[in-house]
Amino acid sequence: MFYELTVKGHIRIPPAALREDVREVVLKKLNEGYEGFMSSEIGFAICVTELLNISDGIIIPGDGAAYYETEFKLLAFKPEMQEVVLGKITDIANFGAFVNIGPIEGMIHVSQTMDDYVSFSKQGNVLQGKESKNVLKINDKCKARIIALSYKDPVNPKIGLTMRQPFLGALNWLEDKKEKKKKKIKWKY
Repeated sequence: MFYELTVKGHIRIPPAALREDVREVVLKKLNEGYEGFMSSEIGFAICVTELLNISDGIIIPGDGAAYYETEFKLLAFKPEMQEVVLGKITDIANFGAFVNIGPIEGMIHVSQTMDDYVSFSKQGNVLQGKESKNVLKINDKCKARIIALSYKDPVNPKIGLTMRQPFLGALNWLEDKKEKKKKKIKWKY
């Protein structure tokens, strides 16, 4: 889920940048420092959206740089258990598929791709259901649910996904199901 957080922090502005507009330099430095930052508390920092407050700068003897206490708004993505996410298949292997869900990739184990026996084709780099004939390939857009989150490695958190629930799966499968259901409905007057 995407959040806009209000954050307070200190930012160091080097002496050479003190000639420029302080607000612009502080905003630039905040974005450089927070863009791509990840923690289990805030999730994945995407960008600083607004600078709310800047205190007067303090110069520390021997450093020459100015330090500013700032308050700003930060756009962050924090995946949550049971959240339904939209994504795009980026890679397929014999054990499952990798899905880009924004600033990170999640993984769908082959057993969680569909309610069917699934086979892997190396030639086409696809996963295919035996009875349903559903095919999952690179660049397919899909809906999945987050079923596992691990922050053991803070630099590379792991996200486990499933598509084995109603209304989840590749978007083209969902459209096909919808069309088939429309054809089965017979109106009686």
